[in-house]
Amino acid sequence: MASEYLTLARPGQGEYEEKKSRFLGKAVHIESEEEAAAFIAGIRKQYYDARHNCYAWVLGEGSERKKSSDDGEPSGTAGQPILRVIEGSGCTNVLVIVTRYFGGTLLGTGGLVRAYTQAARAALEDAQKARMCLCRKLAVTVEYGALDRLLYALRRDGIEPQETEYGAKVTLHLIIEEKRGDAVENMITSLTSGDAEILTEAKDFFPLS
Repeated sequence: MASEYLTLARPGQGEYEEKKSRFLGKAVHIESEEEAAAFIAGIRKQYYDARHNCYAWVLGEGSERKKSSDDGEPSGTAGQPILRVIEGSGCTNVLVIVTRYFGGTLLGTGGLVRAYTQAARAALEDAQKARMCLCRKLAVTVEYGALDRLLYALRRDGIEPQETEYGAKVTLHLIIEEKRGDAVENMITSLTSGDAEILTEAKDFFPLS
């Protein structure tokens, strides 16, 4: 299982034009094949008068699931070039779809590959990337007297509480990279002389800078 992967935090779009044919690229984050299919259906509805809506997607923390479609373009001239752009970006859980409006002039195999590649690349470059890391979500409960030194130690290690709850004691909600989890928990235990209550709320992928 991968400990981290790159995906999209914000969608992107781009456009490429050659010999009056317009290629409109969109790049979005997806979590499933069903979500990909729904987005593709929405684009086809939005651009109902376009000749082609070619796409590729990559899914899985290890980029293990992939699909591409030429949608009526000559085989290998659209879907595969889009897929290669996604693979080259290092991103997963990503769909890129390129809509073509025909300009009246045939572009040939090389021209189509270039156009779909450029439109896909422009869309991905416009998107905002996010690094997703396997993390522990911890709830750490301490006495008020230990709060300042605990916060100092956490911030020294680049850890900022996601949320703080104040009651009879203070509970800090932390997101820690899994590979640092044991070390951070040991640090908290040592710093509070074993008085801290540490609860693992979840282990999942979270965006980290």
